[in-house]
Amino acid sequence: MKLASLKNNTRDGQLVVVSKDLTKAVAVPEIAATMQVAIDDWENISPKLDTVYQALNAGDVEGQMNFEQASCESPLPRAYQWADGSAYVNHVELVRKARNAEMPETFWTDPLMYQGGSDSFIGPRDNIEVISEDYGIDFESEVAVITSDVPMGATPEQAQEHIKLLMLVNDVSLRNLIPGELAKGFGFFCSKPSSAFSPVAVTPDELGKSWDGKKLHLPLTTHLNDELFGEPNCGVDMTFDFPTIVAHAAKTRPLGAGCVVGSGTISNYDRSAGSSCLAEKRMLEIIADGKPSTSFMKFGDRVRIEMFNDSGDSIFGSIDQVVVEYPGAK
Repeated sequence: MKLASLKNNTRDGQLVVVSKDLTKAVAVPEIAATMQVAIDDWENISPKLDTVYQALNAGDVEGQMNFEQASCESPLPRAYQWADGSAYVNHVELVRKARNAEMPETFWTDPLMYQGGSDSFIGPRDNIEVISEDYGIDFESEVAVITSDVPMGATPEQAQEHIKLLMLVNDVSLRNLIPGELAKGFGFFCSKPSSAFSPVAVTPDELGKSWDGKKLHLPLTTHLNDELFGEPNCGVDMTFDFPTIVAHAAKTRPLGAGCVVGSGTISNYDRSAGSSCLAEKRMLEIIADGKPSTSFMKFGDRVRIEMFNDSGDSIFGSIDQVVVEYPGAK
């Protein structure tokens, strides 16, 4: 099943069921007005949504409309929780190596995670507004899951049962602000502005054999200014799978329905498939040449993030965004 939230001049958008080929959609206010309403009562509501989904794909639904990705909010335009992990430890190892910093051995056994702002996610086709290019603007191409209620102390096996939807992420980062923030010993805040998510969130069954209940075994494709930047495989070199990082997030607190948990930047040891963020490419350049040759994003730069199935069909639609100067900065 595929779901999206259309812009409708409200904070939470209008929930729609989207056809498998991403061409048609239908609103379902009689079932659930918003994505949060649906996830709050997922066991009762999801079968009703799936019935509409099957009928929509069969062309047997009244009130269907053309599905326009540009009209979408992120599937959850705002969420009660956004926790982003760093499941690809080779990426962390690389970044630290470039600045001659040793990586603690615990990074391989205890997941890294930060709590991001979740009150103002960006639409997948909305501009990325930044005050200054000097902040070091970067994209991070990731996968995320949406959970139902997860009890505190859940094991990874228990957490797996609470993964209800998957989507893509552009975890926007302001790299030049990160060192100063981390030096304070209190974690990210200003260096992690609003993130964007794919137009569509999908249930795990939509992914077929590419989803094994723990990892998504497909490449994630990123284009920068219409040139291929990277397509590493999400199922390769993932140190901590999704049930593990969801359980980590629930170690000392319950997770409310609609909690969004991210994978962190997709990264493979085999660098031939490219990268999922500018920082990684810059680190590889520093290691090879002693200095980076790739700049961070400038105003007018465009990033596109998308995932395709084995038949070449887009699964989640695309995050397609342009970096612009924040209008209030002038």
